[in-house]
Amino acid sequence: MHVLRIAGALVLLGVVSQEGSGAVPQTMRAAAIDHAGGPQAITLHTLPVPTPDADEVLIAVHTAGVASWDVGVREHPDSIKHSQRPLVLGTDGAGTIAAVGSQVHDLKVGDQVYSYSWDNPKGGFYAEYVAVPAKLVGHVPAGMSLRDAGAIATTALTALQGIDDALHIKPGQTLIIHGAAGGVGSLAVQFAKLRGARVLATAIGDDGLLFAKQLGADAAVDGRSGDIVAAARTFAPGGVDAVLAFAGGDALERCLDTLHSGGRVAFPSGVRPEPGARAGISSVRYDAIAGPAEFARLNQAITASKLRVPIAAEYPLAEAAAAHERLASGHVLGKIVLQIL
Repeated sequence: MHVLRIAGALVLLGVVSQEGSGAVPQTMRAAAIDHAGGPQAITLHTLPVPTPDADEVLIAVHTAGVASWDVGVREHPDSIKHSQRPLVLGTDGAGTIAAVGSQVHDLKVGDQVYSYSWDNPKGGFYAEYVAVPAKLVGHVPAGMSLRDAGAIATTALTALQGIDDALHIKPGQTLIIHGAAGGVGSLAVQFAKLRGARVLATAIGDDGLLFAKQLGADAAVDGRSGDIVAAARTFAPGGVDAVLAFAGGDALERCLDTLHSGGRVAFPSGVRPEPGARAGISSVRYDAIAGPAEFARLNQAITASKLRVPIAAEYPLAEAAAAHERLASGHVLGKIVLQIL
């Protein structure tokens, strides 16, 4: 028999017994697409609440992140495996566990959690509820709000793993963070400083440069109009040790021009165009990994760095299309989120 432990309710064979005021409803609101398209393809749907399998949890979502990879799925839904329509968007978010599968023992109903699940089989986080594998869920760090946690599951894992695993940054090393004012870059600056790096940030506009410095960058240069090579020579006369790139193109190539022989560059999958191969320079493309060990390390870094989570804009679930329009307008300092509960 398939049994779930639920706040105020019991599930047998997928049927919710409405015992108590905390029972999980049968339906939920979700922002989903029925076809590929622009922001207006996202509409509000009423859908069944997903039933978690034995190794999954059901999260009552409080906040969901909005990011460029969501745009990619919206425009090209058939690029992912689980593309059934209506397709609920969203790869990450935070909330409270509403139900746990029978094989889940390290999470319980009522826990505040955050999660990153790319191409989630049971739909994304732009919804009142999401069912995800328990192994892709972490406890929200002490002192962090659900709003902040909902903004960072994907971006913080990407930032920290770029610093630690792709580049192996050590104290005293020099690092260019290219795209330091965005959702990932704004966290990478803080994690790089936690690891003892000296950081030269690229950002756009006076507000972007000030933003990067306020987050801890030692120096900043405009990635569109500034002289990146000259700034890097002043910053690290012997050449820069590493580049962590969250944007591609000519400006990234100028960043690579500043690396010394034996330098290294890392970038997440999705950065386009990818940096060209350089003699004497190692290049690593990587994807964020979610798991118990990864969330434990991330939580330690969040606490140790006293992480600031810049929220550029927030929208209610019903205005998910507007959130995508804001993302498309560009110059987002930090992260856009959906407030769901």
